[in-house]
Amino acid sequence: MNLTDERLRQLDNPSLTDSERVLLRCRLAAEFIHIGQYQAAREALGELWRGAGVRPNIEGLEKKVAAEVLLQCGALSGWIGSSMPTKGVQENAKDLISESISIFESIGASVRAALARSDLALCYWREGAYDEARIILGKAVDALTETDTEQKATILLRCVTVECAAGKYNAALDILKDAARLLNESRNDVLKGSLHNLYAVTLQRMGSLEGHTDYYDQAIIEYTAAVHHYKQARHERFAAIIENNLALVLYRVKRYEEAHKYLDRAERALQKLNDDGLLAEVNETRARVYLAEQKYREANRAIARAIQTFEKGSEPTVLTDAFVAQGIAWARLGVFDSSIGILRRAVSIAEEAGAHTNAALAALTLIEEHGAKRLAETEAYNLYLNADSLLKETQNAEIMARLRACARIIILRRSRLWMGEGFTLPDALLDYEAQFIEQALEGEHGIVSRAARRLGINYQTLINILNTRHQNLLTKRTPPKKRGRRIIKKAKD
Repeated sequence: MNLTDERLRQLDNPSLTDSERVLLRCRLAAEFIHIGQYQAAREALGELWRGAGVRPNIEGLEKKVAAEVLLQCGALSGWIGSSMPTKGVQENAKDLISESISIFESIGASVRAALARSDLALCYWREGAYDEARIILGKAVDALTETDTEQKATILLRCVTVECAAGKYNAALDILKDAARLLNESRNDVLKGSLHNLYAVTLQRMGSLEGHTDYYDQAIIEYTAAVHHYKQARHERFAAIIENNLALVLYRVKRYEEAHKYLDRAERALQKLNDDGLLAEVNETRARVYLAEQKYREANRAIARAIQTFEKGSEPTVLTDAFVAQGIAWARLGVFDSSIGILRRAVSIAEEAGAHTNAALAALTLIEEHGAKRLAETEAYNLYLNADSLLKETQNAEIMARLRACARIIILRRSRLWMGEGFTLPDALLDYEAQFIEQALEGEHGIVSRAARRLGINYQTLINILNTRHQNLLTKRTPPKKRGRRIIKKAKD
């Protein structure tokens, strides 16, 4: 008999009242959610669970019982919506949790209301609404006392998750110190695993920000400790997540073989759990390792599997990053038009979502892979200006180095007298031609006949040039209009 069967047998106790049985279902569901066993949590809720984001039937339940049912159904919906991306689930989860908070507050259950608020904040965090999540978590912490040790530590760790996602690493480290103090005597392996994991995440991000590899070495130690605690707690899903994170750090320090070993372990665990969302993240990480190893076909296969899942409903930032990896793989495989198209799409999706850093990084990748030759000079220049504007507040050393490298590409493109490696006169003349045609089309709002007059050539010549030498500029023209057929034929002599 496994742990899940043993716990669920408790529900068969004939001495339980209806309310006690419902509360036991909620308690068991909370324990299973805590260790990432979402299928077991669904089974524990029984008939109370009607689907992710679906409101349970709480008619006839006393208030505290109804609030617990709403909270667990909402919390479980949020986690399921994250592991198996489905549009609308996070919004529905927020509604369920918010209703539970109102009930808890109405009956004076302040600790339960605070913990419910932290679950609500996680829904906002999953959607990228960090300011809202921070405010909600602040209210939750303020509602607790120093005697609520583990509850307060739980909420503080969730605060760190939000601060890391928002890029506020010094604030995250300060909060981690408070959480570590609260958990000093704790035997809760899941909370200790979370503590080490978040230390590692913060150190990893700071390593990228400041360009110091020492942070990566410390992050590897913290991730390893986190995996140990999660496995002690039998939390297979979270252990797999940490192994994926550990592989990312190992990839950063060029320890590719070790990275693949951790990804293999994470993949096996997640396949057993049928967690498509996290499997997609593992595939994306593996694609990045393959790219670093110059194994471009393997990288393309791995990222294609990830995108199939991400397109079902992941956050725009997740999809953007996956498209960038696919764009790099295609560029290295020589599939240039597809690479340019997917990278342009990545920039567009990120900008529409307000994810400025992701949009800028996608633009820099487009310049790095295609800016020296395959993009029109004006497009490459505009991409750089956009990226520079979006990154005006960044202090990330790695990103700034990429921005400067892209600036050099643009400068060399615009310095026409420079004859670098790979220079040929026909290519330079072709590039000049493309630049002037693009300016003419933009100046005449895509009307080919007017652009042709502006260039001093006839309409058909410009059409031929676009169709043969500069097909990438066809999108700059207005759609051609079909000429009407003659109704009255010309009389024959």
